[in-house]
Amino acid sequence: MVHVIATVEVVEGKRDEFVSIFKENLPNVLAEDGCLEYGPTVDLSTEIGVQVPVRDNVVTVVERWKSMDHLKAHLAASHMATYREQVKDVVKSVSLQVLEPA
Repeated sequence: MVHVIATVEVVEGKRDEFVSIFKENLPNVLAEDGCLEYGPTVDLSTEIGVQVPVRDNVVTVVERWKSMDHLKAHLAASHMATYREQVKDVVKSVSLQVLEPA
């Protein structure tokens, strides 16, 4: 199994627009072979002292895939190319953490 934490920094004030476009593509991704989990999350303000400050312009995507091959197929999927084109004007940067169970 492969876990992915994707951190997407969006243009200020464009988070809702990004999430809307993301959710339009969500059924396509969830239908992919090997997709176990895939969803957008946003920072929650809490009183937990070790939490990083809330980031209003960040969406964190939590993903789980059956294998690295499934993840690679996801990244190459035509609906992902379409999605990337749709969000190009609202996304500032994307970083990935690709993890495996310890």
